[in-house]
Amino acid sequence: MSGLVLSLLDTVLDAAPALIFAAVGATLSERAGVVNVGVEGMMRAGAFAAAAAALVMPTPLGVVVGVAAGALVGALHGGLCIFARSDQVVSGMAINLVMLALGQFLLEAVFSSPSGTPPITQLPRWLGHSPLTWLAVVTPLVVHGLVERTAWGLRLRAVGEKPEAVAAMGVRVSRLRLGAVMASGALAGLGGAHLSTAVLDRFEHHMPAGLGFMAVAAMVFGRWTPLGAALAALFFAFGNALRLSLASSFPGLVEVVPQGVLLALPYALTLLVLTLQRPGLARAPAALGRPYDPELR
Repeated sequence: MSGLVLSLLDTVLDAAPALIFAAVGATLSERAGVVNVGVEGMMRAGAFAAAAAALVMPTPLGVVVGVAAGALVGALHGGLCIFARSDQVVSGMAINLVMLALGQFLLEAVFSSPSGTPPITQLPRWLGHSPLTWLAVVTPLVVHGLVERTAWGLRLRAVGEKPEAVAAMGVRVSRLRLGAVMASGALAGLGGAHLSTAVLDRFEHHMPAGLGFMAVAAMVFGRWTPLGAALAALFFAFGNALRLSLASSFPGLVEVVPQGVLLALPYALTLLVLTLQRPGLARAPAALGRPYDPELR
């Protein structure tokens, strides 16, 4: 039993960072009033860019490239939603689909492999885990401090509640929102980079395998707060780690429980938690999903 617990803890520490980064990033975007269901695509962009860059440069620099790729996709989403005033949900889903197709195309065009990139050198291990694991512990605390304790955070929260009032103070709503969406994309890209440089040693065609949608669910369950989103992400990562630990510690379990049931465990846990969440406990920002038009002030 102790072996199972240690294996479970070790797997959680490996699985949680990607979810934590993405969930905290989604929180920044939505607290600024921009719906971000494109987290999956941003994570995919970060995972691919980090792995591809790590083939020709040191892996830590590859991670930086992955963060930049996520921020770039975030800028695309922000531009469509903020300046072109596109439907924010449609824009996010379009980004997910485009990144899915683009990743597959680049795998075949550049690496002549539909399954993944060549192996790379993984990030070094600190106390048995990637540096990104320990960064994921600190990031929610830092973002919480920025959102709740700084003038920038006050403006961010205000622009997601009543952008007209923020604009009346001379703050450029569009610029603030775009910065928040780009920061959201950067954190999602960091989460994707963790998958391809720390969890595995390559980008695989199925990455991030629904983790972006799970991160959005964690954000909602965490009531649109950085710490709440991080704790919810940790809980969902526990479900995924439980699946892996059960499969490795009890090989005979697969003969009793179908493999598909085990694979669906973390996603079923996510749906169950969202279904059981009491209405009224989580209130989205008042201006979430509503484009801001300065001419209508």
